[in-house]
Amino acid sequence: MTALPEPTRNADSQEFWDAMQQEKLLLQECGDCGGLSFMPRHMCPVCWSPNRGWREASGEGTVHSFSIVRRASSPAFASRVPYVVVLIDLAEGPRMPSALIGDDALSVAIGDPVRMTFEARGDEKLAVFELAK
Repeated sequence: MTALPEPTRNADSQEFWDAMQQEKLLLQECGDCGGLSFMPRHMCPVCWSPNRGWREASGEGTVHSFSIVRRASSPAFASRVPYVVVLIDLAEGPRMPSALIGDDALSVAIGDPVRMTFEARGDEKLAVFELAK
């Protein structure tokens, strides 16, 4: 079995991935306009300010959209088919792509409440979601 891909760290995301290893999800918060965003980047996507900080997210949200993958995109994912890729509206506002796991994942519907959990990817941890019903 091929190992699942691990996240790639860079200067803008280092603190994000460090927090992920402690099972915390961080969102970036603009020090100028207050906008929250996901995913880590150098400048605020709202006002383009480089004045960025971090804020811990609750890990709660709702399903905005989803797709059930029935054909693996690479051999690493073949043993997981079928699996669910979701777009989550986090309680704090930003939208985040992720995976939906759990025995009931295939019964997902738009608007379903979800909660964050974590999955090991080699030496890294990655935030995934499960239905909160």
